[in-house]
Amino acid sequence: MEKQPKELSLKRSLSSNQMQMIALGGTIGVGLFMGSTATIKWTGPSVLLAYAFAGLILYLVMRALGEMIYINPTTGSFADYATNYIHPLAGFLTMWSNIFQYIVVGISEVLAVSQYMNYWWPHLPGWIASSVALFTLLAANLLSTRAYGTIEFYFALIKVVTIILMIIVGLFVIFLGFGNNWVPLGLSNLWAHHGFFTGGFMGFIFSLSIIVGSYQGIEILGITAGEAAKPQEAIINSVKSIVWRILLFYIGAIFVIVTIFPWDQLASVGSPFVETFSNVGITGAAGIINFVVLTAAMSGANSGIYSSSRMLFKLSSEGKAAKIFKKLSRRQVPSISILAISAGIFIGIILNTVLSMFTTVGANIFVLVYSSSVLPGMVPWFVILLSELIFRRSNQELLTTHPFKMPLYPLSNYFALVSLLAIVVFMFINPDTRISVSIGLLFLLLLTAIFLYQQKKQTTI
Repeated sequence: MEKQPKELSLKRSLSSNQMQMIALGGTIGVGLFMGSTATIKWTGPSVLLAYAFAGLILYLVMRALGEMIYINPTTGSFADYATNYIHPLAGFLTMWSNIFQYIVVGISEVLAVSQYMNYWWPHLPGWIASSVALFTLLAANLLSTRAYGTIEFYFALIKVVTIILMIIVGLFVIFLGFGNNWVPLGLSNLWAHHGFFTGGFMGFIFSLSIIVGSYQGIEILGITAGEAAKPQEAIINSVKSIVWRILLFYIGAIFVIVTIFPWDQLASVGSPFVETFSNVGITGAAGIINFVVLTAAMSGANSGIYSSSRMLFKLSSEGKAAKIFKKLSRRQVPSISILAISAGIFIGIILNTVLSMFTTVGANIFVLVYSSSVLPGMVPWFVILLSELIFRRSNQELLTTHPFKMPLYPLSNYFALVSLLAIVVFMFINPDTRISVSIGLLFLLLLTAIFLYQQKKQTTI
């Protein structure tokens, strides 16, 4: 295999633990801490099954990705697979969708930081708090990949420890009556308020679109592979453990929430995490959780800058974006790409500030744009599952001794693909997600038109 030129070589300095925490940081965000009531409202306590079902899809996607990365661990690997095994258009859509998704997510997270900072400094202008957060993360990403991995490790660790504590405290409340005069709450809240499936079949399916969106980001493991110290060993360990950790944290936390609090009263509770800790007498619970969600927002933005900058670097390296974006710093990080992504997030901060000065519609527009990233965010999942189907047929000789093959191939691929397609269809049916998924579709169509124009232009030269 031809060795990559030194100037285009990213430094392999991420450990398996850092890769797992990066994936956790990209997947477990503020939605779990502050927005879990949004998923519960569609389907009630049966949201637990919805998280489990989406988790099964997640597991199959990651196993397909792990099988391919084990043989070819490169930065932005799933985009490579899309190009090589499906079509160059698929790779193009994957890379630009990833960049779009994480810029939008990055904007939302740094804006969330300003809201959380208002808890301690209510008169601090939001744009200042957001800008400080952004420039802090920018400095960390420019410093080195190891520095980024270390910061993301501790950001994710704070979230993980908080979730574990909440699950433990919640189980004590439910089964031992801790904080409730030692009278166990029991499990009756799971069915006592209009049943387990409160939203029926449609409510259950509608909730999946939100849940799938909350799981997006785990495929960042396919981007970190190019900077992993021991990629084959790291990817096996990461895929094996990351899915189960995420399922444990999500399902465990949601189980505690819907068991302690009647699902139809959650809208008035505020943050279920704050209430859970407050009910057992932990003073300052609101401040503690506010600090945790602050780090969760920083973590989400941190993962976004890392992921999208590597994709932009890859596009430039392949001649699909300006050459300047493939420039590496002396510390072997794609500095210009990092600056460009950070500039995109900063523009979002400015636009939000300007809109909020003249109208209250800005917030609604922002929520709409954020939701529009869900469909583009599903593109990597589709291409991973499709690519693995062709990859398996094209590399049969390499798979004879492969230690990490996709289970139940190819039925598992078809099951996951059909499930994802059904979720997209129901996003168009659901009036609350119809506009946002349509914006995401228009974005993908625009990218397709740009790709076809570039192809036509190259053939006429």
